[in-house]
Amino acid sequence: MRLRDIMPTINKEELNRTLEELERSLRHLAAVGIEGFNCSAQSLKKIQQWGRPMDRTAHRLAKIRADLGDCRRCKLSASRKNIVFGEGNPSARLVFVGEGPGFEEDQSGKPFVGAAGRLLTRIIEAIKLTRDQVYICNIIKCRPPGNRNPQPDEIQACFPFLKRQLEAIQPDFICALGKFASQTLLGSEQAISKLRGRFHDYHGIKVLPTYHPAYLLRNPDRKRDVWEDMKMLMQEYGYEK
Repeated sequence: MRLRDIMPTINKEELNRTLEELERSLRHLAAVGIEGFNCSAQSLKKIQQWGRPMDRTAHRLAKIRADLGDCRRCKLSASRKNIVFGEGNPSARLVFVGEGPGFEEDQSGKPFVGAAGRLLTRIIEAIKLTRDQVYICNIIKCRPPGNRNPQPDEIQACFPFLKRQLEAIQPDFICALGKFASQTLLGSEQAISKLRGRFHDYHGIKVLPTYHPAYLLRNPDRKRDVWEDMKMLMQEYGYEK
């Protein structure tokens, strides 16, 4: 019998009772020092989320988007066509954070739909996921003129909304794509070449910096480095190499 065949017989109250009992059991195991189970605070937090309807997170994200409104908080509003808020699975375990929208993203209002986006899609598929299973967003939500680098005041204006998105989704992992995403999330001035290749921490979330797909289009010899990073991510995520 398949799981989906029996799922309709399990009501919400039964599911919540089961999850509460599981949480109590793991807390007890952690308290008495039994090893072999991951009873960390982060794991218990994730268990609490299992009973949380996906639409609750989607509602929180919609509220953040509404608060962003027709944003005029920085000068990028003068030249943009569309705000690119982000999209994907509200309950994603993995969030990709890029730099900012390009021309095609500004036209469509969707993140990573140009050439760099197509490469990102291939990267996601290479780690045995789909775009529907992850969440994709950027440090800034409006396209800088000529695709120039985002400026500090622009990042400062946008970052509070990204923080709220990450707080709503509560992923296990963030893949920071490129210099600006990595440095902003980690509060670091180190080069991306120094930050990549290992996990960092962002409020209890594991952050893996790597090169931006747009950089890979200009420097294809760096794809091997990104693949090494993705193998690390797969291992931590729970897949075999």
